[in-house]
This record gives sequence, C-alpha cells and structure tokens, in this order.
Amino acid sequence: MKARTLPVFSLLLALAIPASARAAAPVTDADVVIYGGTSGGVAAALQAARMGRTAVLVEPTRFLGGLTTGGLGATDIGNKRAIGGLSREFYGRVWKHYQQPAAWPRQKREEYVNRRGSANDAAETTMWTFEPHVALKVYDELLREAGPRVTVVLGERLDLAPGRGVLKDGARIKRIVMESGRAFTGRMFIDATYEGDLMARAGVSYHVGREANATYGETLNGVQAGRAVSHQFIRPVDPYVKPGDPSSGLLPGINAEGPGEEFSGDRKVQAYNFRLCTTDVPENRRAWEKPANYDPRWYELLLRNFEAGDSRVPWNPVWMPNRKTDTNNNYAISTDFIGQNWAYPEASHAERERIRQAHIDWQKGLMWTLANHPRVPEKVRAEFQRIGLARDEFTDNDHWPRQLYVREARRMIGDHVMTERNCVRAEVVSDSVGMGAYNMDSHHVQRYVTKDGVVRNEGDVQVRVRPYPISFRSIRPRAAESVNLLVPVCLSASHIAYGSIRMEPVFMVLGQSAATAAVQAIEQGVNVQDIDPARLQARLLADGQVLDFESPPITPVTRKPRSNLPGIVVDDLDAERRGFDRGSSAHPVYVDAGYHHDNNANKGGESARFTPDLPTAGRYQVRIAYPHNANRATNVPVVIRHADGETRLMLNQRRKPALEDLFEPVGEFRFEAGRGGHVEIANAGTDGYVVIDAVQWLPAGRGK
Repeated sequence: MKARTLPVFSLLLALAIPASARAAAPVTDADVVIYGGTSGGVAAALQAARMGRTAVLVEPTRFLGGLTTGGLGATDIGNKRAIGGLSREFYGRVWKHYQQPAAWPRQKREEYVNRRGSANDAAETTMWTFEPHVALKVYDELLREAGPRVTVVLGERLDLAPGRGVLKDGARIKRIVMESGRAFTGRMFIDATYEGDLMARAGVSYHVGREANATYGETLNGVQAGRAVSHQFIRPVDPYVKPGDPSSGLLPGINAEGPGEEFSGDRKVQAYNFRLCTTDVPENRRAWEKPANYDPRWYELLLRNFEAGDSRVPWNPVWMPNRKTDTNNNYAISTDFIGQNWAYPEASHAERERIRQAHIDWQKGLMWTLANHPRVPEKVRAEFQRIGLARDEFTDNDHWPRQLYVREARRMIGDHVMTERNCVRAEVVSDSVGMGAYNMDSHHVQRYVTKDGVVRNEGDVQVRVRPYPISFRSIRPRAAESVNLLVPVCLSASHIAYGSIRMEPVFMVLGQSAATAAVQAIEQGVNVQDIDPARLQARLLADGQVLDFESPPITPVTRKPRSNLPGIVVDDLDAERRGFDRGSSAHPVYVDAGYHHDNNANKGGESARFTPDLPTAGRYQVRIAYPHNANRATNVPVVIRHADGETRLMLNQRRKPALEDLFEPVGEFRFEAGRGGHVEIANAGTDGYVVIDAVQWLPAGRGK
C-alpha cells in the first residue's frame, strides 16, 4: 500500500496556502503519520517502512533531524552499550563517512583521533562526534533507501487554533490538519516533536515545568537552590541597574521574586540555547557580528561578573572533525538564555518564533560582546576572536544553527511516569522499549536576586544514573485519551528523569520502538495499549534494540565543601589560571563546585598557581586534590614555592590519591606568613588530561 499524493522524499514546502484554497487542500494518507522530523521522527519513519508499511513524515520547518543535524554533534550517550537498532546504525554510518580521506578537507583524521583518543575509544571517535552536514547526509541516505514507502513533507505546521488541528472519533485520531489546510489521515499517529503539539491537541494529559519532589517521591525535582553549585557565580555580583541601589530596579533576566520554596513544583523549564558550530580555521571562520538590535543592558551582568574576578572563558566548545566545534553553555553566564523560555512549551507558533528570535539575539549579542567589549578580559576576547561560525555549515541559514535546543517542553502523563527511581534502578520496568544512560541533567531554570542582594542561578542538577530500561507505557497515552498515538520524544517522565532520557540517540531508539508498536497494532487489529508485549520485545530485539543490561552500582558523589576542610584551602576557582578553562564535575569526588582540566590539549601552554594567605609562619603539609582517572597524565609538573626555595616534583594523576580518594600529600615545607608561597601545576610535556581542583596547607602535626 503506497502513501497517496507524493513520491519518496518529495519535500513539499507548502508554507502558506490561502484560506480560499483550503477546501481543495490535498489529503495524504499513510499507515503511520509522524508529526515531527526530529531524529526520533526520522527513525520512526524508517522503521515503519522496514516493516512494510507506509509512513508520512511531516516536519513544521524546512529541515529534518532536529538537534542531530542542528549542531549537536557531540553525542550525549552515557554508556554506549545502551544504544542499539537504527540509532546505532546512524552512528555507524557517521563512522563510515569519516573513514574516507575526502571527508577530511581541513584536518587529518589521525590528528583528530589522536587529540581525542586518550578520553575515547579511538576506533570509535568519529562515530559519536560529527559535523552537522554529515548527519543530514546520513539521514538523506537512509530515507532514499527507504523507497516510496516514506513520504517527507516539510514546512507544514499543525493548526493550533482552538478546536482545530486534530479530528478524533472517541479516543481514536482520524486526521490531523495543518495551518495551510493540508490534512493527513492514518491508522496510527506518532508525535515526534520536541514540543508535544500533536499530543496536546489530541487531548492527552501532560505536564509543563518541574514537579514537586513529593509528587513522585523524588529528591532531585522541583526548586533546587541548595544544589545549584555548578555553572554558578563564584563571586558576589550586584544585580541592580545602579549598583547598590535596589530602587533602580534589576538588570534584565533576573527574577525579583526569588527561586520559590525548595523542592516545590513550578511551571518553569530549563534554559534553551543554540549549539553553535564554530571553527578556528581562518578561511572558514566568520567573525562575530554585532546585532542591529544589540541591547547592552542584557550583558551588563556578564561584564560585572568578569570584573568580580570570574575570568573563565564562558562556553564549552567540544571539537568535531575538521576543526569545528559543537559549542554548549558553561559557567554562570553563557549561551543559555536563562528564564526566557517559560512560555515556549504551550505558546502559539508566532509566539514561539518571537522567543526563538530572542534567543538568537541574545546569543549573537553575547558572542560579539565576548569578542569585542573592552570590559571583557583580554584572554577571553582573544579566545572569541580566534573562533567564529563555520562558513560551510548551515549555509541556508546565514551559518546559524536552525534548531533551537528545546531541552524540555511538554511531558506526557501516561500509565507509567519515568522517575529518578527508574534512573538509578531502584525501580526497574519489565516492558522496556529502549534504555537511558545519561546523567540526570537539568540546566539552570532561573536567575534570581537573593535576600543579600546578590545574583544566583537556580535549577542545575547533574546526578549519575545506572543504564536503565524505559517503559513502553511511558511512550503511549492512557487508553481513555488516545488509542492510536505514540509519543517517543515528549514521553511520560518527571522533569528530572526526562533530563536523563532527553538525548538524541535515545529519541532515535524510542522513535523506532514507537513505530514498531504502531505497526504491530495495525497488524494485530488492536489499540496500541493492547498489543502483545512479548511480540513487541521480540521484534525490538530482532532489530538490534538494547532493552536492558546490568551495570555496576553508582559511586556516590562526595562534594567536599572547602569550608568543612581543615587548614587553608585554595580552590581551582581561586587559582591564577593560564588556560585550564574546561570545567567538570563528572568525577564522584571533588572540592566545592567541581574542577578544571586542560582538555588534553595546548600542552605547555597552561598553568595554575594556588597562592594561600597563611595566618602564621611555620611548617605546613601541602596536599594537592585531584580527581583521578585512567585518562589522566602520569607526569604532571608541580612547583612548590616555599620559604627555603623551590621544590619540583611530578604527580601521577592516574593513581588514586592517598587521602579521602582526593588529596595527595606532596611534602612538608616551611612557609612565611602571608602570600609569599604558592603551588603551581602545569601541563608541559604531559601524557594525558591534567586536572586541577584544590591545594591544602595544613599546619605540621595536624596531618595523618
């Protein structure tokens, strides 16, 4: 049975059919109608075709692939074993592409693999990191191979006007209708959008924002002001238009009402941004341009933060092939437009476009400010002048990513809501349709002024998981609400569990599983809730899906607040750093908010000097804190400046430190009172990642 009206991969750009023509607008019919051409939507269409059914893939924009083709080339995967089926096939084809010499016009493959090899499986490095245009190429190939069973329609947006968009007969969807009047009929429907518009228009229950911890018996949901130590202000920063004058009002983007009651729920969502594809290749680099509507008020807080002493480079560029990056948010003020997206999930198309444009304006203005403003530290300006947008990516969109990173919007409330209990395997479901394996990850939700009159961020949570199964009941609605709809992207999960599930490879896994269930419902002639669960899992396994495996218990995170440690402790945030701009909190033990590393690059160009203010002269035991790992350097050069001269030594950061899994004693030395001594850690000639966390001076006789 062929889908009517269009051959395979006809890209119908039906963006505006006049009202007078709506009565004659075409109707396209298929076995499975998929709304949303995200990675999950593409996988669903491919799976329906491979099972011998027709699928129409309707995408509201002009491009396919969502974030996978929209800049997120540094795949968030957690444990790679959890990724199977079409998802792993996609990444395998990416790897195959990069085996060709022609795929490396701006860099040798060996250079890239060697640069990343100490932290990754070198044989698979170019499987999980890729340029945006390569992802699009792979999807194009897969869809062409699907043949005439898949019809792709671009530029058609679901009609969100009240009473329109979805036609139902009881709990069964019969037809969905676009703003243009174009209609699509099918036996099964899949909502693969990031926003959940089809699900919502079909009358399916959903939630927006954070649930209270009490709702599902969680600990990481709701307001998390006490936990928000990452990507945070490290010095007091004045939030008022006129510093010190509350009557002058707050700078833009700061919530005057405070964060809300700790652990309570709200309707606020974690911040969005664009994952920029940048490069340092001069002939391919586009310099940052000042937006025509640049508003300096939005960047005053950034400049004050620099002036308060936070000189870190505020972004996280992860290197892709051909000297390009996938660039994400980092530190207190960066590419996340915190608090400016709360209305997005339930907004109209027009209002979403306004919010999207505001994010573009913010991020473009941020980049120009960081590269050019005289109040930005010179080393930060130099970094942003060295790197700019890649001219050979997003050539149809002025080199800017097409997809806003909608980290979460609506989330369905189904027969099973995935929670943090699932993510740590305290509760393991038996009806798996795929696995999650990434941290429970929420970016900041809001920026507020404290009672003390300083600004803080709130909402960031980063907590480890054990790879865990995702329930079939979480990707389908309750039967009373819809019997022929599946929702693999805006699935049924709490805010914090969704923070782990919401990864592009997982969306591909769940999109494939959703299509498998849809086709089996057609074949068995039953509602999707009533398909044979054994047959579903058998088919998923036959198609290479990974449904579950055991893994080691989670190592508890032990964050050691500096204030609880004896002696004089200088944290990495207080060190005088040259380089060491990459922050992390991935290791389970560290001092204060996290630690920094050299990204195993720029060898000989990075150093960090830890200078204590000692209250009295005397002998002190010096201890260096570092989170050890197998990818660390074995030969980290350390210089200790003390009252009797200098002592040089090498530190093996692959070896577990002797004290509390974190502190390594390096000797006892005599120091004068004050700031005359220091410890300097560098990365010259090192054979792996060099990390810096803290240095402790403990009066002699108090050490173990």
